[in-house]
Amino acid sequence: MAEPEFDATGVGISRMLRSLTRAGHVLVRGGELVLLTSYGSEIDSAPVEEVRISGYRLRDQVLATLRGRRYLLRLGQGHREGLLSALRTARAKAAAERGVLGR
Repeated sequence: MAEPEFDATGVGISRMLRSLTRAGHVLVRGGELVLLTSYGSEIDSAPVEEVRISGYRLRDQVLATLRGRRYLLRLGQGHREGLLSALRTARAKAAAERGVLGR
């Protein structure tokens, strides 16, 4: 299993107005964004190319859309920028592997 490019625990994960976990786990690993409960059960996952991030005005939170499903991730303590950076890097790696870059 690949080392995660981003790994944050204690993340609040909500879908619409429903809280799924208050202490979840968010990973960017192997070109995929993975949302897990505090017990390690997968909530959702998607390749980084299919993940859309919005809510750039939110402090320490992001709205992540995975395959059409929206999640509010309450990352806290500066992890927001780490997630955004890891997604950019993972997307660039995936593009390079497909041969899109460097032409």
